[in-house]
Amino acid sequence: MLELRNVDTYYGNIHALKGINLEVNEGEIITLIGANGAGKSTTLMSISGIVPPRSGEVLYKGEAIHNVAPDKIVAMGICQVPEGRHIFPQLTVQENLDMGAFLRSDKRGIQKDLDYVFSLFPILDERRHQPGGNLSGGEQQMLAMSRALMARPDLLLLDEPSMGLAPLIIRQIFEIIKKINDEHNTTIFLVEQNANQALHIADRGYVIENGQITLSDKADKLLSNEAVRKAYLGG
Repeated sequence: MLELRNVDTYYGNIHALKGINLEVNEGEIITLIGANGAGKSTTLMSISGIVPPRSGEVLYKGEAIHNVAPDKIVAMGICQVPEGRHIFPQLTVQENLDMGAFLRSDKRGIQKDLDYVFSLFPILDERRHQPGGNLSGGEQQMLAMSRALMARPDLLLLDEPSMGLAPLIIRQIFEIIKKINDEHNTTIFLVEQNANQALHIADRGYVIENGQITLSDKADKLLSNEAVRKAYLGG
């Protein structure tokens, strides 16, 4: 479904991604793990067109998208949940969800997806008329994910969904990620510092260090890899 070929991405003169090669197959959960500043978020932003690569290719369903505008990439079926959530704090929960469906005109399908996200996160249904800025951190993460789902993506990019959340909420978020993948066959590319949780729900994983992919394998193999355990799993 997605392939990055020799992607180099820069911030000014800073060489953030250095020859990244990876692929995501339809229906998979892929995770990209690494330390702060390793290039995880930049990888997602290179895919979604926010920070386009300076060289290399990003292919989605066989079509080059590395020179496509971000809104067009969303229309093609890729949606990103950004690090830090970035909900619209002054808008209500309902209005935030409406923004997720901005590019759609199928009212029946929109209502069906609205019912679905409320079934995933019943607390959002209870808070649907409250401003997004009044929600807790966990509820804002639920809203950010739901807003992305309202675009009905084929490929969902998740950037640090567990950041700043309590352990109980983190478990809930990861259960929902797996449920979205299982029930809707939504392909998921998960960037996450919580490597242990990410690898437990992923099919495959990549390790990124200093802007380069240093390791890739099935998730269970990475969980048992001694170097990965020492660097990212606390053991």
